[in-house]
Amino acid sequence: MERESEYRAADRGRMSGSCCKAPSTWTQYKTLLAKDLKAEFRTKDMIVSMGIYAFLVIVVFGVALSFARPGSEFLEVSGGLLWALVVFTSLLGLNRSFSKETENGCLEGLLLAPLDRGVIFLAKATSNLVFLALVEVIAVPLYWVFFSSFAAPADTGWLLVVPLVVGSIGIAGIGTMLSTITAATRGKDVMLALLFVPVIFPLLYACVSATTCALVGGDVFADGFFTSLALGAGYDVIMILASWVLYDFVVN
Repeated sequence: MERESEYRAADRGRMSGSCCKAPSTWTQYKTLLAKDLKAEFRTKDMIVSMGIYAFLVIVVFGVALSFARPGSEFLEVSGGLLWALVVFTSLLGLNRSFSKETENGCLEGLLLAPLDRGVIFLAKATSNLVFLALVEVIAVPLYWVFFSSFAAPADTGWLLVVPLVVGSIGIAGIGTMLSTITAATRGKDVMLALLFVPVIFPLLYACVSATTCALVGGDVFADGFFTSLALGAGYDVIMILASWVLYDFVVN
């Protein structure tokens, strides 16, 4: 009887220890990411609104350039127009990324749970990147369908995918940090734009330069593409690491 009671006590100890054991960082990340993806794909509010907004921006660009003369000069400004489309569309999505958490009190629940704050940042940034990438897959080809009559890109035009990836990663990471800061502020839409555009300006400048080099091709591509891409990637690494380290302080 004494041995049986000892075995039962040991089993209870093991069970209590296993119940109190916190899930791994990877498990926390997958759970939070799955929560965001399932919530969005169930309603599709953010993706649909970002897609419609991107289409409207393209229509406005089309009206503004309807009297422009076709020519290779259009390629020199098309990179900037494309990134204006990406930035405006991403602002709409970032403004809504924390709306459900703040409205339903989910953010407080996440903070009370035994979770690493950096994991919350990484999961939210990844979900924002996925939503932005889905919209870009539709919006970028649509952009070139509208403006293909102005000028044909160079043979290196397909390389614009690389600065799009680099820029989207930075926008998702930096935007997640800033949307967390402005989530509980009055007039958060304006506040996010005021903080977001100046902070991402170096990344935006580098990505516009790399995109323009890819579209124009020739000597311009050889001179500036990889340099601009390296600057953008370096800025991504620095800012995302800083956001990850400071996220605990910001979210608390």
